[in-house]
Amino acid sequence: MKAVIITEPGGPEVLRIQERDLPEPATGEVLIKVMAAGLNRPDVAQRKGNYPAPPGVPADIPGLEVAGVVEALGSGTKIWKTGDKVCALVSGGGYAEYCVVPEGQCLSIPANLSFVEAASLPETFFTVWSNVIDRARLKPGEKFLVHGGSGGIGVSAIQLIKAWGATVYTTAGSDEKCKACEKLGATKAINYKKENFAEVIRGIAGGVDVILDMIGGDYTSDNLSILKPEGRLVLINFMRGDAATIKLSHIMQKRLTVTGSTLRIRDATFKTNIANSLKETVWPWLSSGKVKPVVYQTFPLEKADEAHRLIESSSHIGKIVLIVR
Repeated sequence: MKAVIITEPGGPEVLRIQERDLPEPATGEVLIKVMAAGLNRPDVAQRKGNYPAPPGVPADIPGLEVAGVVEALGSGTKIWKTGDKVCALVSGGGYAEYCVVPEGQCLSIPANLSFVEAASLPETFFTVWSNVIDRARLKPGEKFLVHGGSGGIGVSAIQLIKAWGATVYTTAGSDEKCKACEKLGATKAINYKKENFAEVIRGIAGGVDVILDMIGGDYTSDNLSILKPEGRLVLINFMRGDAATIKLSHIMQKRLTVTGSTLRIRDATFKTNIANSLKETVWPWLSSGKVKPVVYQTFPLEKADEAHRLIESSSHIGKIVLIVR
């Protein structure tokens, strides 16, 4: 099969197409004939040598989400049959013509979605559900802030959390991006290059109950300052650094919870439980059009380097997807 290989840590130019042996599904796994693969920020971190694949996963083939057709079944599989159209969260190896994945991490592709649209869903939807609904226990009627509203996590969180019944606020880096976020369902999108998000949130909402943050660094103190009593801050990345100076009194006086997670290293049972929750609650929203994939641009597999340059530019709104076939 053809696969995109990280030949050495570095810039987008280190991505190369190579021939690799076809992977074989182990017990409880399925082999997917990949039609499309989504891009995510962790792919960039892996390419740079900062986010190694977990044991048992191809170390040099990036890609955390795919959509395609079930090609073969490992022993003991019970959910799928060959020919089923699925999208899946994978721990790596997605930038390839074939990929193996535990069967519980697959979800049927809604009939109204293409392979490209379906490939844009798993990584961000699993992440948002696990961190905002399961970990932070956001309730309908509460107020929610997600940073980076125009990115992959952002466009998913805005729609999913609005459908959940909470009020959504977000930040983005241009007026165009802010308008796009509000069109997706954000009550207010704040251009962080023009305004201080904490001041704006205090002025229009008084505070929020849950924040999903991938920025870290100097955002952390402002995040804590705008959380309401019993508020929850969930950290999933630290694009502005993993060190922060904070006031512990904010946490103590308002009884705040600060938590975080990484999804890639969690076991198949954990991810299967998220998939089951998404199937029950979110997949009907996709089928009805209440929640929609947001695909900004596609690239052929052979131009994965160009796709990486685009995601690093942060000029996109939504997801970037590789077309494999």
